[in-house]
Amino acid sequence: MVVLLLNISTVDISHAGPITFNSALPVSEGVGILRSQVKLTRKTGDITSQNRNLMVTAVPLVLAYGFSPKLALFGVLPYVDKRMDITIANKRVRRQTNGLGDGKFFARYTIYQVDKPGDTLRIAPFAGLKVPTGAHNKRDALGVLPRPLQSGSGSWDPFAGITLTRQTLDWELDAAASYQLNSKASGFEFGDEARFDASFQYRIVPQSLDDVGVPAFIYAVLESNLIWNGKNKLAGTTDINSGGTRWNLVPGLQYVTRRYVLETAIQLPVVQRLNGTALETDWVWSAGMRWNF
Repeated sequence: MVVLLLNISTVDISHAGPITFNSALPVSEGVGILRSQVKLTRKTGDITSQNRNLMVTAVPLVLAYGFSPKLALFGVLPYVDKRMDITIANKRVRRQTNGLGDGKFFARYTIYQVDKPGDTLRIAPFAGLKVPTGAHNKRDALGVLPRPLQSGSGSWDPFAGITLTRQTLDWELDAAASYQLNSKASGFEFGDEARFDASFQYRIVPQSLDDVGVPAFIYAVLESNLIWNGKNKLAGTTDINSGGTRWNLVPGLQYVTRRYVLETAIQLPVVQRLNGTALETDWVWSAGMRWNF
């Protein structure tokens, strides 16, 4: 019975999988996965007189479907709420927006796989498009909100990458590298994004799989996110206070059953080499669930 846990192409059961990135989620043929998360991001420590404090709440919904043993299709649609407290003319004000964010749609195709008893390896490239489903021209009492504070970008942005998954009876390793090419919309262009993500999940309960069938499992998770963002441009002028490189370490936990997964993690910045006065991230906390159907 335990060997069935490794046959991710044909068995309708849940697997641990990464928490902070979707591109390596395991999807069996003919099976759908609905993933829902809540992500809270806090950014403070502004060195300018504006003393900016930003809190972002995002609720992404992810739908994945195993079209064939090799091809998986993904759609991501988030709801976002952004609140920035800022000092203007010695007065503390809040600028806020909420609503539907930009969606992402992509396909992943397995080009290499090796299956052995108790061990499986997958390598799969993916490609897709970020679509402007979120608004990018909202206003408040002070005028049009800055583009990074909008719920959407207004641009159509292609992205591509590759994933690797190695899974054994005791642990799973996932890695993904990707690049997103951002385009211009209404005179504004976000900098491109390159990232490398890795996730290691180790089963801590039960410690032994002898005579347990397929019960619930608890995994300890450690992930890494290395992210580079290019500088933004407005009307052809480069914003020197945007973009940079970030590296996060992400401890987490997952509770895995046959049909669903409960998960939580906190992203802790290790390195933040940002440009100019770009606002640093304090932490990102996420919690969510996945359901196989």
